[in-house]
Amino acid sequence: MSKRLQVILDDKELREIQRVAKQQQLTVAEWVRQVLRSARQKIPTGDHQKKLAILRSATQYSFPTADIDLMLEEIEQGYSTNLPT
Repeated sequence: MSKRLQVILDDKELREIQRVAKQQQLTVAEWVRQVLRSARQKIPTGDHQKKLAILRSATQYSFPTADIDLMLEEIEQGYSTNLPT
C-alpha cells in the first residue's frame, strides 16, 4: 500500500528541486523517492558495538589458509576421488 508524504518547502528550495529533477529527466516525486531511498541506505543498521565485538572475536582465531587456486584444485580432486562406485 502506498502512502502520501507532504513536505512543506519554501519557494526557492522547491524551484531548486524542480530544476535538479528536470535536469535528471525525473518528476519531482521520483527524484524525491530516489533521494530518500539513497539517504536511508546510508544509515547504518544494527548495533555497531555488537558488530565490532564480533569482528574482534573473529580476529582472535588463526585458521590455516592457502592459495585459492590450490584450495579449489584440492576440492575438485576430493570430489572426483569420493565418487560412489
